[in-house]
Amino acid sequence: MADIENCDLKSLSPLQLFEKVTEQGEKVRALKAGKAPKDEIDAAVRMLLSLKLSYKTATGQDYQAGLPPRDLASINNGTKEEDEDLVDPWTVQTSNAKGVDYDKLIVRFGSSKIDTDLINRIERATGQKPHRFLRRGIFFSHRDMDQVLHAYENKKSFYLYTGRGPSSQAMHVGHLIPFIFTKWLQEVFDVPLVIQLTDDEKYLWKDLTTEKAYEYAIENVKDIIACGFDVNKTFIFSDLDYLGTSTGFYKNIVKVQKHVTFNQVKGIFGFTDSDCIGKISFPAIQAAPSFSSSFPQIFNGKENIQCLIPCAIDQDPYFRMTRDVAPRIGLLKPALMHSVFFPALQGAQTKMSASDPNSSIFLTDSPKQIKTKINKHAFSGGRDTIEEHRKYGGNCDVDVSFMYLTFFLEDDDRLEQLKQAYTSGELLTGELKKVLIETLQPLVAAHQERRKQVTDEMVKQFMTPRKLAFEF
Repeated sequence: MADIENCDLKSLSPLQLFEKVTEQGEKVRALKAGKAPKDEIDAAVRMLLSLKLSYKTATGQDYQAGLPPRDLASINNGTKEEDEDLVDPWTVQTSNAKGVDYDKLIVRFGSSKIDTDLINRIERATGQKPHRFLRRGIFFSHRDMDQVLHAYENKKSFYLYTGRGPSSQAMHVGHLIPFIFTKWLQEVFDVPLVIQLTDDEKYLWKDLTTEKAYEYAIENVKDIIACGFDVNKTFIFSDLDYLGTSTGFYKNIVKVQKHVTFNQVKGIFGFTDSDCIGKISFPAIQAAPSFSSSFPQIFNGKENIQCLIPCAIDQDPYFRMTRDVAPRIGLLKPALMHSVFFPALQGAQTKMSASDPNSSIFLTDSPKQIKTKINKHAFSGGRDTIEEHRKYGGNCDVDVSFMYLTFFLEDDDRLEQLKQAYTSGELLTGELKKVLIETLQPLVAAHQERRKQVTDEMVKQFMTPRKLAFEF
């Protein structure tokens, strides 16, 4: 109570106020259920009413459980800016050539920045140099990562959950980002991992049959396995396959469905009255892997194992909903780490499309295709002429080749040298593209070789519900 009373409510964002109201509501219910003294309950109720009033003053909306303020930017700014970024699970758009303004997105979504202190704490906890995605701000935002670290430092384990929506047979290099980072997290913390293939979602949203969606899932699983995950510590599952076999998983879906209304999912996800009921109920399916009881074979039926979800920030609405509903069904809120978006070759205004072969480098591309795509389609931050470029230098903030190198070039010193040389005009656009080509060609070729070694039997092993190499 004291921390709420002492904080400056006017300094909180609408989403932070929403979370304060939700937490205080949970406290009131707990006090009443525990038959606390009347004066203590009355004080908690007064605080709840005060918080609800502050929320309405800030947003112009009455508080509704499970329905966060939808247009946070317009709430914060009073009006919607013409060039405001649009970010949701299906659309990422910005008019800025540098890409989405992630600092603003942190404020709008009410998450926390992954700062130097947190990165240093991860390094101390693991005894490992932070991954380049942390060092370079590619994973930039979090929810409750400090809580996960506190538990880990006190010898309490957690597990990782990430996923993939299989909308095509071939994945592109951008799809590797969450898996590369998740693999590193799994190795340095030595924890279980579950990977969800949302083939049911793709059937509901795309013009696909269930058979084709499942076929894409299996093909994508082969690419995921080729990232090098340990079969003894990793469970990969297709919704279309696993959902019908796990009572624990389905029970959690139903619990979430019961505590989230149609009005709430419309507010969070923008569903309309004409959307099929499958879309409306799907968020509960993506929420369920956040709870350890969805995997009784791994966690021995325990419900109190913390979950950490590395994902791109466009998936955050699913887990804001999950975090809101978790205390009301007696389960732990998942923690999250959010990544930036991997830019399309044509520029950072939108994320890539698997349906546009020229928007990215695919994991099936040959060395020649990689070279051609980068030379022909990679948006340049260079000048119009060599003379101008030598004089004024290039712009790394909008140059896609440099952006890609921040993801895939491991050497920090080399990356900084390239930035200085390109910015000064010493390095030309064609030369920078050549560095990227020489970085991606062996990376993709090595992935293709590993994928060739993935057999149907290996896929079956990863996707069979089973106990992993951990005791719970």
